[in-house]
Amino acid sequence: MHQAITLPSALRRPGLLFAGLALLCALGAVVWAQVGGERGIAPIAASTDIEVAGIEVDVTAKTGAEAREQAWQEAAKKAWAKIDGPQVSDSQIAGLVSAIVIEREQLSSNRYIATLGVIFDRQRASGYLGSAGLASRSAPMMLIPVTVSAGTELVFEQRNPWQRAWAEYQAGSSTIDYVRPVGSGGDSLLVTYGQVGRRSRVWWRNVLDQFGAADVLIPIARLRYTYPGGPVEGTFTARFGPDNTYLDSFTMSAESPDKLPQMLTQAVRRFDGIFAKALADGKLRPDPTLNLGALELDPAIQRLVELGRALLAQDRAAREAPPPEATSESGDAITAAPIRTPPPEGSVALYTVQVATPDAAAFDSAVAAVRGTTGVRSTGVRSTAIGGTSVMTVSYGGSIGELADALRARGFTVRQGSNALAISR
Repeated sequence: MHQAITLPSALRRPGLLFAGLALLCALGAVVWAQVGGERGIAPIAASTDIEVAGIEVDVTAKTGAEAREQAWQEAAKKAWAKIDGPQVSDSQIAGLVSAIVIEREQLSSNRYIATLGVIFDRQRASGYLGSAGLASRSAPMMLIPVTVSAGTELVFEQRNPWQRAWAEYQAGSSTIDYVRPVGSGGDSLLVTYGQVGRRSRVWWRNVLDQFGAADVLIPIARLRYTYPGGPVEGTFTARFGPDNTYLDSFTMSAESPDKLPQMLTQAVRRFDGIFAKALADGKLRPDPTLNLGALELDPAIQRLVELGRALLAQDRAAREAPPPEATSESGDAITAAPIRTPPPEGSVALYTVQVATPDAAAFDSAVAAVRGTTGVRSTGVRSTAIGGTSVMTVSYGGSIGELADALRARGFTVRQGSNALAISR
């Protein structure tokens, strides 16, 4: 008697199987492309000094050097007047200046034309300005700079001039407490243009908690390049909060793409003014619906958390227990092996695994090997550092010691901590 064997539909149609495998490979490539490569611009350290930008000077003297020196003195006096400083001598003003920022300058043999920024030392200037040099600041506001150009919306997916303009902005003297993500690693996955359109308070709270912010500011720059090498037209819109509330908008233009960074720098200052005015008008208050309070976990998740804590406590107690006494049989001393109690049925624990990833191939190999380790239920990549140490989270059905043994069996060199492992090949 012959028994008929029915093959799965995917095996009977290999085209579907290969198409599915190709789709999975493509998805993996997309995810890797979104976290790999050069991305991220670290914000400059914010100083609390008083910065006055956009001071224009035009001075003629016997030499260009003399013209520049006189122009800088003139800029300091204009900046002091711009912040309503009291009447003091020129030498006193010069003593309050900590730096001159050159935004644009032209120097000839006897003439100096420039746009300058003047930074006054707040500690010294506050003696003259009194309370005028101080201002209450906003709650921490996460910044999501959005660039819209040629039908594409960018945040941190790749480095762009709008992100750089905000990263280089000296926000120490602003009344807005900006929280500026670097944009590297998982930032490009967590903070995207799609996040701007979400209304879920739970989702927003999770994102804001990652950066220690109370609410969100969304400066949007729509850039239109008229023709190659020609003027760049910018439409800028200020929005705020999880509901994407409109605050204000304005337009600017640059003569050419080479002038775009200067235009964006000016736009950042205008946005800061818009946000500061909204704060003064009482509009820039953190959304009370973002304060979720204490949330109750799903009972199933709560059970997993409790089981994980029990396993950690059990593993810690096993490590701290004194070694068993040796027994003598047939003249030989035998040390009893420690007994590991298996975890409760169906329980898992979450561990942190640091992986040495000198190159992309090592990263791919390590992630695949950890995922294929016996007992591993799931893995996630918390941060990627090609040429350094990447961090994974591993869900494992057992203690951290058992996970370490399983990884050693896969050929890794393992160093064990209290609730984390460091592995390398």
